[in-house]
Order: sequence, then C-alpha cells, then structure tokens
Amino acid sequence: MATTRKMIPRKRLRLASLQAISTSSVGTFPKQVKIVEVGPRDGLQNEKNIIPTPVKIKLIDMLSEARLPVIEATSFVSPKWVPQMADHAEVLKGIQKFPGISYPVLIPNVKGFQAAVTKKLYSMGCYEISLGDTIGVGTPGIMKDMLSAVMYEVPVAALAVHCHDTYGQALANTLMALQMGVSVVDSSVAGLGGCPYARGASGNLATEDLVYMLAGLGIHTGVNLQKLLEAGTFICQALNRKTGSKVAQATCKL
Repeated sequence: MATTRKMIPRKRLRLASLQAISTSSVGTFPKQVKIVEVGPRDGLQNEKNIIPTPVKIKLIDMLSEARLPVIEATSFVSPKWVPQMADHAEVLKGIQKFPGISYPVLIPNVKGFQAAVTKKLYSMGCYEISLGDTIGVGTPGIMKDMLSAVMYEVPVAALAVHCHDTYGQALANTLMALQMGVSVVDSSVAGLGGCPYARGASGNLATEDLVYMLAGLGIHTGVNLQKLLEAGTFICQALNRKTGSKVAQATCKL
C-alpha cells in the first residue's frame, strides 16, 4: 500500500507537467498549415515496377477530392534516369484540375542550382525553400539548430520542411519546425517514397499522420482525412504493399 500511495502523486505531477507544457506551447503553433502532397511524384518515382498512368491519375484525383492544397503531380526528368516519370505529359493532361488546388511539377536544373545556398536562392527570388532530411536521420534537436541558423538569413515565412521517417523522427521533427513558426510541410500519402542514395531509408512523413496530428493541435489544414485515407488505401492496393501511415494502420488495418 505504501508503494501505491507514493505512485499516485507522481502520476498527478506528470499530468500537471504535461498540461503546463501543452498550454505554454500551443500559442507558438501556426493557426494554419499548408500541406504539400509529394506522393504522386516523390512517393512513386523510385518504384521499380512501372505504375500504369491511369493509376497515377486516379491517385491525384483522389488526393484532390481530399482537398490537399498542393499536389506534386509529376516530374519532367529524362525517362533514362527516372523511367517512372516518363508519362508526365499524359498524367498532367489526364488529371482533373480542382479549383483552389495547385499541381506543381519538378523540373530539375542541376547546372543552374548546383552551387546555390539557401540565402542565395532566396535573394534570387525563390518564394519558398524546402529544407529536407531526405535520409531521415535528423532529430528535433538537429531540426531546431538547422532552422535557427537558416532563419538568420531567410524569413520563416519562406521556409518549408520535408522529413523522411527512417528513424521514426519525421513527425517529431515536423512538430519542432511548427513550434519554430514553419507553416508549410511536405508529406506523402501512405508514407510512400524513400531516398535512392541511402540504403534502408524509408519513406516520407505520412500525410495521414500529419493531418491527424495537426487536427489534434487545432491547426487548420482544410484536408478531409477520411478521403485521404481512401486515397492511401487505393495506392497501397495498387502497389500491393502495406501503408506506412500509423493512422491508416490503426483505422484501416492495412
């Protein structure tokens, strides 16, 4: 009984501490976050088997129905280097363009930006600079230090983050970025994607998990989580694989 009595106040202290932390921190979060859905491009580009064009088109249309504000549709790269994106013109022509939703494409220009640094990019007129942990080894502490350094040169309103989940830190790193004022986050439906240059690197931050967390924080995204889950189910069935989203695993049992 003595042990039990000692444990009770400890539990209460922890709860009180958590309440104090949440109360003091919530004011630092942005009221709204723009989610950049990279699944159709970054999430699919490294798939070994060529995905049929109609599947890509349907995925983008389903993501549009979920009201993702920005959906990376494809990439205009050489089919020699990225065969998966060889149908970029057909994809762009076939998707439905929903009002209020942007459908950017990646057009790499390695020669022009190879030596550019963050401050130089911003001074050249780049309206948004996405800071990526593409091999997923970062931690919230590293994210905090990196953003602190970059924010000396570039306003936080011009920054976005792109986190991979290799070490299970993507959501925590994103939360740290939000606390520091970042309001644009890249993510991928079902956690699709990976880094071709890092063996074992897993996919992007799952959009479903991001939307669920932001809703719990009272941060507006405009995204319909149920329709997003349906899009994740569709592409996972098409790829014959399990979802990388913890929220989808909990609700859909994929």
